[in-house]
Amino acid sequence: MKTVIDAEKENRQIVNMYRKLMRSVRPMMKGDDSKQIRLAFNTAVEAHKEMRRKSGEPYIYHPIAVAQICVDEIGLGPTAVIAALLHDVVEDTDMEVKDIEKLFGVKVARIIDGLTKISGVFQQGSSQQAENFRKMLLTLSEDIRVILIKIADRLHNMRTLDSMPRNSQLKISSETIYLYAPLAHRLGLYAIKTELEDLYLKYTEPDVFRDIANKIKQTKASRNKFIREFLEPIDEALNQTGFNYTIKGRPKSIYSIWNKIKKQKIAFEEIYDLFAIRIILDTPFEEEKAACWKVYSIVTDFYKPNPDRLRDWVSTPKSNGYESLHVTVMSRTGQWVEVQIRTERMDQIAEKGVAAHWKYKDSHKDQSFNRETGIESWLAKVREMLENQDGSAIEFVNDFRNNLFAEEVYVFTPKGDLRIFPSGATALDFAFDIHSKIGANCIGAKVNNKLVPISHKLRNGDQIEILTSAKQKPNEDWLKIVVTSKAVSKIKDSLREQKKLVAIDGKEIVERKLKQLKLEMTEEIMSGLRAYFDCRTNLDFFYLVGRGGIDPSQIKKYREEKKRRELAGPLVIHDAKSFEKEIKKVRGVDSDQLLIGENMDKIDYTLAKCCNPIPGDDVFGFVTVNEGIKIHRTSCPNAVELMSNYGYRIIKAKWTSQKELAFLAGLRITGTDRLGLVQDVTRVISNDLRVNMRSISIDTNETIFEGKIMLFVHDTQHLEHLISKLEKVEGVVRVDRFDS
Repeated sequence: MKTVIDAEKENRQIVNMYRKLMRSVRPMMKGDDSKQIRLAFNTAVEAHKEMRRKSGEPYIYHPIAVAQICVDEIGLGPTAVIAALLHDVVEDTDMEVKDIEKLFGVKVARIIDGLTKISGVFQQGSSQQAENFRKMLLTLSEDIRVILIKIADRLHNMRTLDSMPRNSQLKISSETIYLYAPLAHRLGLYAIKTELEDLYLKYTEPDVFRDIANKIKQTKASRNKFIREFLEPIDEALNQTGFNYTIKGRPKSIYSIWNKIKKQKIAFEEIYDLFAIRIILDTPFEEEKAACWKVYSIVTDFYKPNPDRLRDWVSTPKSNGYESLHVTVMSRTGQWVEVQIRTERMDQIAEKGVAAHWKYKDSHKDQSFNRETGIESWLAKVREMLENQDGSAIEFVNDFRNNLFAEEVYVFTPKGDLRIFPSGATALDFAFDIHSKIGANCIGAKVNNKLVPISHKLRNGDQIEILTSAKQKPNEDWLKIVVTSKAVSKIKDSLREQKKLVAIDGKEIVERKLKQLKLEMTEEIMSGLRAYFDCRTNLDFFYLVGRGGIDPSQIKKYREEKKRRELAGPLVIHDAKSFEKEIKKVRGVDSDQLLIGENMDKIDYTLAKCCNPIPGDDVFGFVTVNEGIKIHRTSCPNAVELMSNYGYRIIKAKWTSQKELAFLAGLRITGTDRLGLVQDVTRVISNDLRVNMRSISIDTNETIFEGKIMLFVHDTQHLEHLISKLEKVEGVVRVDRFDS
C-alpha cells in the first residue's frame, strides 16, 4: 500500500521546527548569525529535499532536531547550529567541504569535515566505525564541538530508532553504549548519558526495559507520598533560612537499576535507593560551598546519614567538572534515601557538561572559578594521545575508551591508608603526596612488594612503599613524570633553589660587566635588561648569564639601545594602537603591554583612585585625554563602562615585582564590639605587621561595629596576609577590601 504524503503538512512542520530552533538560539546570536543560520537551513532543505528517513519522515527533520538538541540540551551556540544543520550535506550530496568553507567559513567547514564519514574500501580486519571515530576525534584538538554535535546526532538517532531494522538497532545501540554514552559521561553530559543508556536497554533488552519501567510506574504513587513526607521537615527548615531553592525527586535510571540487579544479583524489590532527591539552590558563586554544607546540616538534623555514602564533589569536583554534595540518609520508615545538594550552576554543569562549564567559566573572570578543571586536563591528555597515536584504528578506539573511564586511581600506603590520585599519576606523585622531602629524595618504590622505578604509573588497589636516598635530588625530567599539582610545584621549588646557586655566579658576572660599562645595578637598569633579554625576573636573567645562556658582551648592546631611545624624544600616545607602536620602540619584548613598576620616564602612567589597584590585582591601562595612562583594576566599578565605550583606548598591563613600594588599600572590618578591640586591631597592623595606616574610622551600633581603614601594602599577597591576621582578632567577624 502506497503512503500518501501530505507535502503541505510536512512543510508547515519544517517551518515550525525551524522557528522553534531560532527562538532557542536567538539569545546567543550576534552579527550576521541569523543570516548564516537561514542560509544553512536553506542549503540543508535543498540538499535533502528528495530524501526520507526509514520512518518515512522528510530527512530534513533530523538535522533540525540535532541542531535543537545542541542548543537546548548541550547549550551550544550559532556555529554549532549551522554545523548541525549541514552535518549530513557533504555525505549525501555533491557538495564538498571546500564549498561549505566558501559559504560558511573555516570553523564550520572544519567541524563538518570532522563529522563526515570516511568513504572507500577498508582493509580486512579494520573497522569503518573505528576509522570514522578516529577521524572525528582528530578534530577534537581543534574544536570540541565536533564531538558534542556527534553526541547530539547520536541521541536523535537513538530517539528515532523504532523504525530501523532489528540488526541496525542492535549495531547502533551497541556503538552507543560502548563509545557515546561513556563519552557523554566524560564530558559531563549526565542527562544525555542517562538517556543513551536507557535507550540502549530499550532496544537490546526490550522485555527487561518494559518490566523495570512498569515497576517504577506502579510504585510512583507510593514513592511520591514517601517523598512528600520525607521532605516536609526539610522544606520547613529551608524556608526559615531564606534560601531560594527547588526540590526534585527522581527515580534512578532504568539502566542503572538493571545494572544493579545484574551486578548484585538481587530483585527489583531489594534495591533500596530506587530514587534520589535533589535540592537545587539559587545562590551566588562565592557562597555556594557554604550554602551546600548548610543544607547538608539541615538534612542531617532530621535524618541520620550513612558516613560511608558521603560524596563531597563540591570541595573536589569530579574530573569531568561535576560538582554536587551527595549524602545517603535513613528515613523514618527505615529506607535509605540519597539526597543530592547542589546549586543552579552545578545543576547546569551536571546537565549540560562541558558547554555549561565554559559558559560559567567565561562569565566568572575571578581566579576562584578560573582554575583548570579535570575536563580541561583530560582534553589536554586526549589531544596528546591523538598527536602520538599510531597502530590500528580499533586499538586506538579501545585505548581511547579506556581513557574515558580512567578518572581517578585509588591506592594504599604501607599502613593501609587510602590515597586518591588522578589517572596517570606515578610513584613519584605518591612520594610527594606523602611528604615533599620523601618526594625530593625518591629513587624508586615497592608496589605490591615489587621493585619499580619512580615513573611507575599507579593502578587501582596498588599498595606503595617509597624508597629514598639522601643523595637524590629533583631534576627537570621529573616534571615529565608527575601529574599532580603538588608534585609539580615542589619540584619547581627545588629547581628554583638550585637555580639560585647558579644565579649568584651570574649576578657577579653582570655586576663586573656593568662596572666596565660605567653603569650602576639599579632597579631601572635591571628592569631594562630583563625586558631586553625577555626574562620574567632578575633571577631568570642572572641564571641565564650564570649558565652561559646570555653572553655578558650582549649587555653592551642593551646600553647602546638605551642611549638611542633617550635621544628619541617624548612619546605621543592617543590610544592602544599608538601605545603598542611606541612601546615596541621602547622595549621590543612584551611589546603590547605596559609593565607597571618598570621605571620608564617615557611612559607616563598613574594608578586610578577609583579602585586603588595594588600589585597582584588583575589590571588594565586606560589612555586618558590629558592625564596619560590610568591603571584600573579589572573589577573597578568603572571598568565595564570604560571597556564598552572606549575599547580602542584599553591597553594590557601587568605588574613587575616592586616590593619596596607601598600602595594604598582600603579594608572594611565588621564584628562584635568589645573593650580594647580597636587597640588590638591597630596593634596587629602597626606593631605585628609594621604596616603604615593613613586613616581609621570605626562606627558602633549597639554591639556591632564597622571599621574602615586606609593603609599602605606592597601587593595582594601582603594584603591577604594582613586580612587573615585581622580575622583572628577576637570579635572580628569579617574583613573585606573595598574600593575607595
